[in-house]
Amino acid sequence: MVAILNDNTLIINELSELLSGGQKLAYVRSFGCQLNVSDGEKIKGVLKKIGYSFTDNENEADLIILNTCAVRESAEDRVFGIIGSMKKLKELKPSLIIGVAGCMTAQSHIAEKIKRSYPQVELVVGTSAINALPKLLLEVLHGRKFAADIAEYDDFSAEVEQVRESPFKASVPIMFGCNNFCTYCIVPHVRGRERSRRPEDIISEVEGLVRNGYKEIMLLGQNVNSYGNDLDDTVSFPQLLRSLNDIEGDFIIRFMSSHPKDASRELIDTIFACDKVAKHLHLPVQSGSSDVLRRMNRRYTAEKYLEIVDYIYNIDPDFSLTTDLIVGFPDETNEDFQATLDIIKRVRYDNIYSFIYSKRSGTKAAEMPDPVTNEEKGLRMRKLLEVQREISTEHYKRFIGRTMRVLADDVSKKKQGFLTGKSNEFIIVEFEGDPSLIGQFVDVEITDAMNWAVTGRIKKGNA
Repeated sequence: MVAILNDNTLIINELSELLSGGQKLAYVRSFGCQLNVSDGEKIKGVLKKIGYSFTDNENEADLIILNTCAVRESAEDRVFGIIGSMKKLKELKPSLIIGVAGCMTAQSHIAEKIKRSYPQVELVVGTSAINALPKLLLEVLHGRKFAADIAEYDDFSAEVEQVRESPFKASVPIMFGCNNFCTYCIVPHVRGRERSRRPEDIISEVEGLVRNGYKEIMLLGQNVNSYGNDLDDTVSFPQLLRSLNDIEGDFIIRFMSSHPKDASRELIDTIFACDKVAKHLHLPVQSGSSDVLRRMNRRYTAEKYLEIVDYIYNIDPDFSLTTDLIVGFPDETNEDFQATLDIIKRVRYDNIYSFIYSKRSGTKAAEMPDPVTNEEKGLRMRKLLEVQREISTEHYKRFIGRTMRVLADDVSKKKQGFLTGKSNEFIIVEFEGDPSLIGQFVDVEITDAMNWAVTGRIKKGNA
């Protein structure tokens, strides 16, 4: 870890002068998780301060920045393919500046590969070096062929004005990095160790967002449950939630992700006690087999996980749970996979995010023997999805006849004249309504359920 980056004022002023004399357009594309999307908004914030406007068309851009993901090697291969295709853009427009940011660049061998094999790329910036972007850009504009900074800084870029994608939904990172070192995961190697933002900075940011009309605040971190462990005056995640819940205004607080090993009863009690905290918990189990969990270095057993679930359901049997699952982890037996099916049936998740295991270089799991064939992994995945589909089809029926509070966030892509949104429970809700309701909370009476969403009508007097 190195010191905070110096003030960029003089550099930004010089850049603004260099870029004056005509509108300059930037194209920023983010891949991967919500933290990456948030980083992409910060990159846009830096560029806006310099004087760039934005375009969704890479062919119009004067500056292209790909904000990358490194969770899977397939994601990296995809980005390299996109970078390669941009060679033609650079040839057609020599003044075009192409940059690569994000988790891929935090790996020194990747940064070196980009420098060696992709001369069309002129700048590379690491995950915590967003504030270095003006300096790098200035160097390129002054003729440097390749400018890079992938150091890990103490700076969270908290002062950067984000160019947010939504005018009513905001992601707020509360911590960065991860200390867990799950054997399949590259994140601790590319985002560093856990660093928590000061609680007063988070509270101030959320207060500002609420004042500006934001209705949904999504708190982000690789493991939000361990928030504050690295701060001198330790503030726990449940304490932070209670402080945010006390902010005046009509808004909802969501968060992800929660590691089961740190999902305390205090956290669960806080969710139920706070009226603005969503009644939903994304609790990644990854596998129903304690043996597989041990090889994953998850540091909890299936039995311990179910204790958390039982504590929640004893308070509210209808509480909404979602999860992540990995199918085909190295040496997963039929018995291990059956244990995963059993835990799905036992918990009855509202939704699951499932992935077939793929080897990730740089992780311990990549060195484990993996005798299960890709064909068998595919069969297991199809079985898992079939079981979950049956559960969702039946489980969503519990909402029929109820009124759900929904934040309308878009027009439906499936039904003309309908809107779609998420309920307090993080359930997709479709209902007939005017687009003017987007960005507002509405009460929806649920009339029908599918295996992926529920439908209903706006309660009278609410529209």
